[in-house]
Amino acid sequence: MKPNYRIAIVDDDDGVRQSLSSLVRALGYEVRTYACAADFLADACDPPDCLLTDVQMPQMDGDQLQAELLARGCRFPMIFMTAFPTDVLRARVMARGARAFLVKPVDGETMSRCLAQALGDHTSV
Repeated sequence: MKPNYRIAIVDDDDGVRQSLSSLVRALGYEVRTYACAADFLADACDPPDCLLTDVQMPQMDGDQLQAELLARGCRFPMIFMTAFPTDVLRARVMARGARAFLVKPVDGETMSRCLAQALGDHTSV
């Protein structure tokens, strides 16, 4: 039986948040969604088992969010998604421990595989 992992989704696009939330729930995970990095950070006293975050967001982007979480000592797996990938950004977030750097739109099979790998749950792959 798969553990009841909690996945946090941070994305400023409501449609993306809703579709990702539906997909992740269908994969059997609990989901919490946040419209911005500040909302997620305000709820960080109850950390998720994995974070899915957009990169391009107003106020604080995914790169800055990762740096802030690491500075706070958070070590849960982080998966980044962007419609505007760059090699520099990919290298930076991966060097700091990101589990994946995905290009939007992300298909369900890729998301399922990345979550399973990030959580160490290879039975669902």
